Amino acid sequence: MVVDLATRQTLDDIKRNVQDCLGKKVILRTNKGKRKAKVREGIIQDAFPSVFTVRVDEGRDSERTVSFSYSDILTESVEVTILGTTDRIKVS
Repeated sequence: MVVDLATRQTLDDIKRNVQDCLGKKVILRTNKGKRKAKVREGIIQDAFPSVFTVRVDEGRDSERTVSFSYSDILTESVEVTILGTTDRIKVS
C-alpha cells in the first residue's frame, strides 16, 4: 500500500513539472528498445489528467501531435529535456 502512495505522489510531481513547462520547446528522446531511440523537438501543448501532448515539427511544413502518459517519464520510456537547458522533466 505504501508503494501505491509513493507512485501516486511521484506521478503527481511529474504532472506538475509538465504543467509548468506548457508552451516551452523541448527535446523528446523516446526509447524504442534494443538500443534504439528517436529524438525530436517539439512544444508541450497540453496536460490532461492522464496524458500530455507535444506538437512535433516533422519537417517540410508538417506538424504532428503526439501524446505520452506521465508513467512514460516515470519508467524512462521517454525523456523530456527543456530546449536550451540541461533541465529534464524527470522523477524527483
